[in-house]
Amino acid sequence: MNQEGLRQFIENVWQKSIIDRLQAYVRIPNKSPAFDPEWERHGYMDQAIELMAAWCRTQPVAGMRVEVRRLPGITPLLLIDVPGELPDCVLLYGHLDKQPEFTGWLPGLGPWEPVIRDGKLYGRGGADDGYAVFSSLTAIAALKAQKIPLPRCVLMIEATEESGSIHLPAHLDALGSGIGDPSLVICLDAECGNYDQLWTTTSLRGNLVGKLTVRVLTEGAHSGLASGIAATPFRLLAQLIARIEDPASGELKLEELHADIPKDRRAQIGAAASVLGGQILDKIPFARGVGPVTADAAELLINNTWRPTLAVTGADGLPPLSAAGNVLLPVISLKVSLRLPPTVEPERAARAVKAALEMRTRLKKLNEAFIARGLPELRTGIGLHSGQVVAGNMGHAERMEYTVIGDTVNLASRLEGMTKELQCDVILSEDLFAQVEAHVITEPLRRIKVKGRDQDVMVYRLVGLKSDVPSS
Repeated sequence: MNQEGLRQFIENVWQKSIIDRLQAYVRIPNKSPAFDPEWERHGYMDQAIELMAAWCRTQPVAGMRVEVRRLPGITPLLLIDVPGELPDCVLLYGHLDKQPEFTGWLPGLGPWEPVIRDGKLYGRGGADDGYAVFSSLTAIAALKAQKIPLPRCVLMIEATEESGSIHLPAHLDALGSGIGDPSLVICLDAECGNYDQLWTTTSLRGNLVGKLTVRVLTEGAHSGLASGIAATPFRLLAQLIARIEDPASGELKLEELHADIPKDRRAQIGAAASVLGGQILDKIPFARGVGPVTADAAELLINNTWRPTLAVTGADGLPPLSAAGNVLLPVISLKVSLRLPPTVEPERAARAVKAALEMRTRLKKLNEAFIARGLPELRTGIGLHSGQVVAGNMGHAERMEYTVIGDTVNLASRLEGMTKELQCDVILSEDLFAQVEAHVITEPLRRIKVKGRDQDVMVYRLVGLKSDVPSS
């Protein structure tokens, strides 16, 4: 392989045709169906895919077949089939649909007008993921120009990745065995750590997105009239989110959102961190006086690949500052994005988040019904301790039941009884804390006297779970 010739071939194609086509692509507002339900009527997706297909047809690759596949009510799929000289098949994947416009662009930049600044192309979609088809086919053409034998290469560019690839399964079903049985799949929708090494993505988080709405009034009310009487939806939203995310540390509390980090992945993260060091932060546009959550490069990579995170990415019901009067807002809705570690089951995670958010609401409604009937309110309290117990069917011939008894049970029961006094939902004994310290987030409370024990017992409030809790 002539590496200098390869570099010159690729550089020539990028300068003479790809940059121009990428700029034209940036100008097309072909937002993903999740952000443009009228995508079919607007026709932008067709414009984008025809632009790419037309460029592909001009490339010097013998025997190549370029096809735009269409199904009723489904976004189109660009399929490029390049015959090979070797057995086997390689599938190269990318997408052409785009995220919405967003706000906060630097002066002189915007989503739909391409700008080249300091050697970088700015605009929506160029890097995510418009470059994929251009890079893939140019690499193939460059290798074939040097008569390097390749296996069959199939390029597949879909148009719903930013919406969760909702239309891709229909196209795969329609293709059937048309793409063969690839032994290698290359996904061109990630990034590299730097340009000094070849990087591959071994850990990719999932994304769980939901809408969280709190309504307290049927319409807006003057704050002088309603504040102090009606709760604000903003405060209630903060309380609900705090059931999932610790507001102080940012750690997520639900076990179902966490996964074990394999030893080989930890080793890879450590190696990557030692290579990148401070470069990890180069792509993050921190404001003045703001820094990362930790100075440990390895921890930052773990956070970014194997730990769940929560972000509020949008809001309805909040007027802009210029239009905000002295009115108590009736309703606020937030778009909540949860990044899930590899191996986490999204359905299980979704159920856990839903349960955590709804539990307090359901308990409140139950207590309202109790109060209306003159019954006392229900409070939850859990005491946790670990140790040996006597377990089994106990009693006599006329009355038998399965139960557990012993000092361990007695202490757990005493701790449960202390939750009301300590105003905690869940408290742990010091013995149990010593066993699970590496896996839980806790807050030390105080030493308490427990009936039947000579020594005081240190207790801890359970805040949440760390990322290395063993999966259930």
